[in-house]
Amino acid sequence: MNLIDSHIENRINQQVLQPILHNDYDSAITSLPKILDQLYGNIPEKRRISYGRVYTIKILSEYLHTKLQNHKASVFEIARRLFEKGEEWRTKGVTLGVLSYHGLSQYQVVLPYFAEAAASPEWEIREFAQMFFRKLTRGYPHEVRPFLLTSVKSGEANLRRFVAETLRPVQENQWIYSNPEYSVSILRHLFKESEPYPRTSVGNNLSDLARRIPDLVYTLVEELVSSGNKNSYWIAYRACRNLVKREPLKVMDLLTINEYRYKKRVYRRRDIPSE
Repeated sequence: MNLIDSHIENRINQQVLQPILHNDYDSAITSLPKILDQLYGNIPEKRRISYGRVYTIKILSEYLHTKLQNHKASVFEIARRLFEKGEEWRTKGVTLGVLSYHGLSQYQVVLPYFAEAAASPEWEIREFAQMFFRKLTRGYPHEVRPFLLTSVKSGEANLRRFVAETLRPVQENQWIYSNPEYSVSILRHLFKESEPYPRTSVGNNLSDLARRIPDLVYTLVEELVSSGNKNSYWIAYRACRNLVKREPLKVMDLLTINEYRYKKRVYRRRDIPSE
């Protein structure tokens, strides 16, 4: 699905690229949301559930990165200045996308901007931070590990959540399934997390892993429960959301409960026939 037609391409060149190349960052920043609205308008209505605002930001950030490289412009300096000057969340999202592409060749210089975005008071900016940073964890897992370890030990709850979300085994993070110890070794620092936001993220992360590596998650659930820590138990309970669908009795045994509830679903020991 090609959203950037010739009309939008001309607008991007005239209203974003040319101002940037002439150091008129304010004009470029003002134009970015309008360009994104046009891109969204080019998505067929029936496909907007799957391809929405986030998709337009991904498309535009990749396009700008490519064009700036073609112009032999200083991509990092441009993205840095756009990030610092931009205030609207979609503008921040585009600049984080450009920074993530630049980070594939120079990951060190972009780390502070992702840390800042991950701690943002705006939910949308935090979401873009973890989404685009996955590009770097996939490309440089060993190199960015120290950054993730520093962030996971931060006193800032949003930074800790950023790490747990960055390491979720979603589509762009399929490599984690073949190397789960990479993410688990970092997530262990959150196994007693008391803040609801990052704690929920850890539980969701383990629940995702359980879809394809159930035995690993069963082992982790047992470890969490046996710790005796109430926050660890909460994470263990959350981690079983997918496991309970397949083996409800095993889950209830591990959690030492007779009933497992999640949203509208209820699994009761008494309702499950004994083998």
